[in-house]
Amino acid sequence: MSETVAPRRPVVVAVWLIFAGVVGWWAAFSLTMERFHQLANPDAAASCDFSVLVQCSANLQSAQGSVFGFPNPIIGLAAWIAPIVVGMALLAGARFARWFWALFWVGFAFALGFVIWLIAQSLYVLATLCPWCMVTWSVVIPSFFVVTLHVLREGVLPGRRVREIADRLMSWVPLMTLAAFVVVAVLAQLRLNVLAQL
Repeated sequence: MSETVAPRRPVVVAVWLIFAGVVGWWAAFSLTMERFHQLANPDAAASCDFSVLVQCSANLQSAQGSVFGFPNPIIGLAAWIAPIVVGMALLAGARFARWFWALFWVGFAFALGFVIWLIAQSLYVLATLCPWCMVTWSVVIPSFFVVTLHVLREGVLPGRRVREIADRLMSWVPLMTLAAFVVVAVLAQLRLNVLAQL
């Protein structure tokens, strides 16, 4: 009688989701507190305002900082709970249906699209680099890669070949992330001449 092999837990994915969720949530919380501080003290500078280039105030007070009619960090306060919960559940041995992974991926696809738009607005419209915003960018980008490859490994798209390719590409996430960061850094340098202002 053959022994059933339990499916392998995606421990690395789970740990990353928890880490990214905590970091992203803390960045959103910090930005929210800065916004409250600004509302209570309109003339006070934010604690993350280091220079004309590196600051939070311009981003928080702009129209781009409240795209849906309320401060963007509130989205992060709610949304970053999801990867923390999913990561904890995976560590506990939970298994999710394909439709769940598909919806989870849609959430990260929206997050990446929103972050790309915010990066463009920050660089090309506001001409600032918001420290806490950059922390958010730094976890959204690799999280999108991780979740995309994991949902493909989970068979959201049919085909054994797709799962095998996604499994192999997972080890390339750090390099893909680095490449994305380099693109953002180059764009920032070309647009804002960051090195000359440090």
